[in-house]
Amino acid sequence: QIDQYLSVLNELGAELPSGYTEVQKDAERLRTALTLHPLPNCPCHCDPMVENCVDNGKKVFIIDFEYAGNNDPMWDLGDLSVEGNFTQEQEYIFMTSYFGHEPTPFDVGRMVMYKAMCDLLWTLWGVVQHANNNPADDFWTYAVDRLNRCRTLMSSAEFPKHLSAVQRGPNE
Repeated sequence: QIDQYLSVLNELGAELPSGYTEVQKDAERLRTALTLHPLPNCPCHCDPMVENCVDNGKKVFIIDFEYAGNNDPMWDLGDLSVEGNFTQEQEYIFMTSYFGHEPTPFDVGRMVMYKAMCDLLWTLWGVVQHANNNPADDFWTYAVDRLNRCRTLMSSAEFPKHLSAVQRGPNE
């Protein structure tokens, strides 16, 4: 999807936020790590922002499936964590509930990789919206904020530990 958005932006002659190219180059190591021990694709929402979750007090309904498709299930977990601004404690509770057991370093690392990749993807989505003059929001600011959050995560002290766990695989 990132490559598709870059192609669209190239056709539009759109400007990328400052520093995007460097972050994308750095993110290649994430993309590579995620291919070393792939999980089976499964049906995913692919846009699990909190606005797409409706709680009626008894159940939570997920709506708006326009981006849904088969994907690595950790994409949805990473994206929901980013969109919900989860703390590490909330991520732990969420993942423990999802897996039915304590998440492994591989599980946590994979979710963290997808948090970064989600922000990178949604950066480009925001630039596409901006380039198409979508009046619904300030999509340039949205894109820059997403890129900055991605850059901050990837430069955090904990990030190399998560990347290493993904590179080592689930059986380490």
